[in-house]
Amino acid sequence: MLLAIHPKDPEPRKIKQVVDRLQDGAVVVCPTDTVYAFVCSAHQPRAIEAVAKLKRKRPERADLSLICKDLSQLSTYARAVSTPAFRTMKKALPGPYTFILPASGEIPKLFKNNKRTVGIRVPDHPIPLALVEGLDHPLVVASVHDPDDVVDYTTDPERIDEHIGFQVALVIDGGIGGLEASTVIDLTSGEPQVLRMGKGPVTDLF
Repeated sequence: MLLAIHPKDPEPRKIKQVVDRLQDGAVVVCPTDTVYAFVCSAHQPRAIEAVAKLKRKRPERADLSLICKDLSQLSTYARAVSTPAFRTMKKALPGPYTFILPASGEIPKLFKNNKRTVGIRVPDHPIPLALVEGLDHPLVVASVHDPDDVVDYTTDPERIDEHIGFQVALVIDGGIGGLEASTVIDLTSGEPQVLRMGKGPVTDLF
């Protein structure tokens, strides 16, 4: 199912329609400020497992991140965030970055693993932020494409729907997306470490 939502001014009625599906355990394809992504409610364990399977990973081995509405949600899912790390994130977010942080005790419960870190995103895109606002908790997110195996159809929501729409509850059409993933920055140690260069520049970030 393809659902068109305005990418800059999302219609509240349509956002509620998607939020209702997410609360029922659905997996949805959603635009972000980088690439289209699989998203689900962080409060739906079976949906999280489904996202992992869509990435062809076992849930305990899947590299999943969280989309938060802002930095105020961090304390539930990350611990011991240093002042320099917080300043770096405040400077960069919302934006095309994934920050790796020390995980709180909530993360093993969500992802059914013993990971000590968690990836946090606050994308600069109204649609995922509106969904998080509607849910009142984060989304679990994983890109539709594999950064090592970029496929052109993953930029076009209509073609995404043709290829994998049958595997998800719906595909949000927020216009043509990008092929460049987020820049991944590890903030778990004293010095920031760029794990993957993506769309987000790092000049003057730290």
